[in-house]
Amino acid sequence: MRSLAAFVLAALPAAAEVPPDRAVELEHIVTQDCGSCHGLTRAGGLGSPLTPAALVHADAAGLALIILDGIPGTAMPPWRPLITEDEALWIADYLKKDPTP
Repeated sequence: MRSLAAFVLAALPAAAEVPPDRAVELEHIVTQDCGSCHGLTRAGGLGSPLTPAALVHADAAGLALIILDGIPGTAMPPWRPLITEDEALWIADYLKKDPTP
């Protein structure tokens, strides 16, 4: 299983670009959908904090995999049916650097 995860991580681009109109939609998803568990300011709630400070040591590709596949046994759902791998990586990058939720 570990080699599969390494393969998937290697397959994700280092930085993802999405069209500007889709970026607006993804920002809305982060605020509304992620914010419902992680807090509207992403300081935490049912889910852990998603602030740049909380994610400073997190790898964007690893975060993207969590976004895509969720965390079994927790409230974190898989988003793979709704977003692409590039979009998940874009969200991960956005969370790591966006200073204002």
